[in-house]
Amino acid sequence: MRTGVLFTLLILSTQALAGCFGEDDVKPEVVVETPLDGLFSTTSWYHYPGAVNASNDSIGYDNLTGNSTPYPVVGTYYGIGDTTFEPTIGVTSTGGIHYASFGGAGTGSMVYTSLDQGQTWTNMGPFNPVLPDVGQVPSSNDPYIYVDKWTDRIVKFDMHALTAMFVEYSDDDGQTWSIPFTAEGYYTPQDHQSIASMPDIDGAATYDTIFVFCINTGSSALGPQCSRSLNGGLTWDIQRPGYPIGTPQCSGLHGHLAGSNDGAIYRGNPSCDGPAVYRSVDGGYTWSEHTITTEVPMQQGWHSHEVAVGADEAGNLFASWISIDDMPWMAYSRDQGDTWSEPMMVAPPGVNETGFPTIFAGEEGRVVVGYIGEGDDNGGWSGYMSIMTDAFAENPLITTVAVNSPDDPLDITDDCGNVRCGGFGDFIDVELDDEGRPWIALAHNTNGELGIVGTYITGPALYGELRLLPEIMPGGPSTL
Repeated sequence: MRTGVLFTLLILSTQALAGCFGEDDVKPEVVVETPLDGLFSTTSWYHYPGAVNASNDSIGYDNLTGNSTPYPVVGTYYGIGDTTFEPTIGVTSTGGIHYASFGGAGTGSMVYTSLDQGQTWTNMGPFNPVLPDVGQVPSSNDPYIYVDKWTDRIVKFDMHALTAMFVEYSDDDGQTWSIPFTAEGYYTPQDHQSIASMPDIDGAATYDTIFVFCINTGSSALGPQCSRSLNGGLTWDIQRPGYPIGTPQCSGLHGHLAGSNDGAIYRGNPSCDGPAVYRSVDGGYTWSEHTITTEVPMQQGWHSHEVAVGADEAGNLFASWISIDDMPWMAYSRDQGDTWSEPMMVAPPGVNETGFPTIFAGEEGRVVVGYIGEGDDNGGWSGYMSIMTDAFAENPLITTVAVNSPDDPLDITDDCGNVRCGGFGDFIDVELDDEGRPWIALAHNTNGELGIVGTYITGPALYGELRLLPEIMPGGPSTL
């Protein structure tokens, strides 16, 4: 891939003199080769914030170099072989992709794992030692999976009947599992659980990282409550408010937690003023509130609470939410949430309604925003990933890819982005593998709420050197 100035202005001209006065000279034919030639497709777009096509001549192409170099992308997905509900995903340093699957009452949730980049999937349990087809935890309202990117510990975190929660973990890609450890707290009902970790930079824990979970109490005034584990998930502190004590709260729900290399942990949900991020720098024990913007408010429907957060390798913070225009917006902070950039709308031209925002960040300034969206033709919902390889640029290039083709919609419900929709439930999830390839956990509702994992066959690496990733085998409907 060329990394310098990627276009050449070729002027092919001939001056024809007719030999007699009064005839116009033939005007030169100008052919412009741009860095975007041949990249657009029915499932890939190159654009700037606000759905401005990157082929816009008024902006020009001078900025499409360096970290904003456009790379070809081709999306795809793979079926995991079972149903899903509120799909979450975790990726280990071995390349193992782990997906939480909703098995239903009587069997419980299971973890499906692929060790070959989505080509094949195996049910890893964890299984009850007496009942080989049943999980260690027999039923789960909300399955959730998280991979600690500092230790590779896989945490399976299940909630039961809105009251009790259990944690099981694996340190070997799901080959073996711990027994279930209780994580239940003092507030009932408990819902919308999320868990994450961050390095123990102060030496307060007996494990290398500190795990934190937060839950919804069912009351906006009480806000989310959070608990921490200093020993890798075996035991947990009592639940404490996940916000500054004494600060009024207007939303009890929240997005996925995210830990940072600098030891901070973040959770996103609205303050009383707008989309916000809550920060803890003492292992989830106390929190501060940071409103992102008062100009781009939260969507009024199902995702009125869902602020997704992610931290890149340099500790920069990114947040995404669906606003009242039903479109995905993103902003970033370079000082742990104290100040924020102007929000930017990240969907491509032709998408007019979205939902279920999720986000993950890689190398400094590289980020992927995931969501579902419906196009101008209202033909159904697709899974999208909008990728920035230099989010801090004056005109950041956004490369957006749909993981499914228009004739293979993930859902055909009119307002799927603004309701609890089939296997999507309350949320979806996105993560990067160590190569820098994004993986997004979705549901294929039109085929029975089956779990699928989307990625790109090829595209830019979001970790390490900015480069074009090697191609992997395509998936699609045949993998269902």
